[in-house]
Amino acid sequence: MNKYIVVNQPEKWNFSIENIKVISSQEYLTNPEFSLLKKARIFNLCKDYSYQSKGYYVSLLAEARGHLPIPTVKNIVDLKALKLVRIVSDEFDDTIQQSLKNIKSQEFTLSIYFGQNVAQKYKELSLLFYKHFQVPFLRVKFNHTTKWNIQSIKAISESEIPVEHLDSVQEFANQYFSKKRYDIPKLNKSDFDLAILVNPKDPAPPSNAKALKKFIDLAEKMNIYAEIIEPKDLSRLSSFDALFIRQSTEVNNEAYAFARKAQKEGIAIIDYPDAILKCCNKVYMAEALQNANIDTPKTIIVHKDNKNQVLESVGLPCVLKAPDSTFSFGVKKAKTEAEYKTLVSEMLKESDLIIAQEFCPSDYDWRIGILDDKPFYACKYYMAKGHWQIYNWNAKKKDDQDGDADCLPIEQVPKNVLRMAIKSAKLMGKGLYGIDIKVVNNQPMVIEINDNPNIDFGVEDAYYGDLVYTEILSALKKRLD
Repeated sequence: MNKYIVVNQPEKWNFSIENIKVISSQEYLTNPEFSLLKKARIFNLCKDYSYQSKGYYVSLLAEARGHLPIPTVKNIVDLKALKLVRIVSDEFDDTIQQSLKNIKSQEFTLSIYFGQNVAQKYKELSLLFYKHFQVPFLRVKFNHTTKWNIQSIKAISESEIPVEHLDSVQEFANQYFSKKRYDIPKLNKSDFDLAILVNPKDPAPPSNAKALKKFIDLAEKMNIYAEIIEPKDLSRLSSFDALFIRQSTEVNNEAYAFARKAQKEGIAIIDYPDAILKCCNKVYMAEALQNANIDTPKTIIVHKDNKNQVLESVGLPCVLKAPDSTFSFGVKKAKTEAEYKTLVSEMLKESDLIIAQEFCPSDYDWRIGILDDKPFYACKYYMAKGHWQIYNWNAKKKDDQDGDADCLPIEQVPKNVLRMAIKSAKLMGKGLYGIDIKVVNNQPMVIEINDNPNIDFGVEDAYYGDLVYTEILSALKKRLD
């Protein structure tokens, strides 16, 4: 790949770098040769990145031409966003306080050149800021009140580098431009880097600790570097090649933000933001299943104008669902008309539309795991002890919160259940889904299509073992390929 350093005035460029051509921003923007160039990495070291400046346009046109710019337009915009600067301040707080604890003055300026500072003791802090903003020359100003705070973050030009720093910057430049990878360095020569998003405070995590360990161990055997990341790590996502979401998904929580960012940046992902949007809304799901002629319990979308006619169709008891209910949260059962009216009134205060569904009791639900249109595990989820759902969050004993489960070979799943599961998953697009199906009087009915379904050690992997994990890891690899 051709490498170019783009600066405002090449004649004033002070550094000697091998195998990289230094050109002016004017030449890159106006010379037709560069618009036709197929493969190039562009190091944008213009002195100004402000909106519609030459520095801004260098990164913008580089992206339009399919070149790989550093910084990207997103990095440039991020640098100007005060909200993001505040987020960074909070996210890096521990490292900031630790790195600057011995400074006696009330102000401190950190100059970062290609991710490094001339003082080794600020190496970790410098790298953090570079990884987040990807701007080659960066200056961060701090002030101290009760603790160290970020006062400003800005890109600087080569002319703003103090003379006494130039030798160090030359060394940093040579190290930097000799690299083949320009984000977080890989810890090994893996095929790709995988981020597994986990929220430690998740009340109902989709994978238990042993399952997460399995994913990481098996990824290593498949030459994949896998790392657990948390919601606070959104700024690090760009340095991974793939994202696997293992925290509860809702449109308004961090999981969707991660999925959306991954999609925008071309990162391989399970699951897509569209899957989260569709599966997290029971109203959408009810319409989609009905339009596809897939059997469900009698289902009505409830609003303020029809709420008094609902029971004529679905009867009592009936199940009421908030549009974004997950893991049985926000799912209620009304046994009497009075109970129905109370619950509907409460739920319609939170959402203009809710779901009412015929109550279809059964000893268990089928859960068919579908990955990119293919079934890869099958379970029977039994109802929680003395309860009408798989989960009973009000159980006094933790062991009684969920029911038992049997994991079976896919060949033992009734054919009509399997066909229904595959057809339902296709409504949502490619991805990882758990299809819940009840069989009542030999008639299968879809209860729910779940994005981000459980993969728990000892449950969903009980029959197929490691294959359940490797199928998902392989699917991520296929997305990259």
